[in-house]
Amino acid sequence: MHLPGIAGSMATLLHDAVMNPAEVVKQRLQMFNSQHRSALSCIRTVWRTEGLGAFYRSYTTQLTMNIPFQSIHFITYEFLQEQVNPHRDYNPQSHIISGGLAGALAAAATTPLDVCKTLLNTQENMALSLANISGRLTGMANAFRTVYQLNGLMGYFKGIQARVIYQMPSTAISWSVYEFFKYFLTKRQLESRTPY
Repeated sequence: MHLPGIAGSMATLLHDAVMNPAEVVKQRLQMFNSQHRSALSCIRTVWRTEGLGAFYRSYTTQLTMNIPFQSIHFITYEFLQEQVNPHRDYNPQSHIISGGLAGALAAAATTPLDVCKTLLNTQENMALSLANISGRLTGMANAFRTVYQLNGLMGYFKGIQARVIYQMPSTAISWSVYEFFKYFLTKRQLESRTPY
């Protein structure tokens, strides 16, 4: 593995280690009939009743989701840029379209992992009781089995529209901002080297 690959892997590990607890809190606050009224009270309650492990119960699933998400996302963006912008000019419209479509495809393809991650993070009581699970649900394999047991194959794609709608503008904005700054900084660098 070359240096950028190692750097990207380490960045994902660190990013997910920091963001996974935030995701747990966000999802528990979003639950219907959530017992939590604020992020701080949620953190205190989860820490007191379930311990530190509750904030990382879905960490492996998060990593397993982010690796294919980013792979699909980058490969699709590069492929679409080759199709709509083969000269790789600065073209905001092509960056927005390619970025949005790449994010949509990556989001749709990884929705089953996101569904399982959400179940692990929320430990949703109704789902656990319907699946006859007492205690806590742990592990990606158990989450996959539980989702299938409760809703069959379609259960893995619950919320796919919302996930795609969320990711499309997010990735479109990210790519267009990235490409703008790449263009702007490269142009400035070339201008500073060109004698007048």
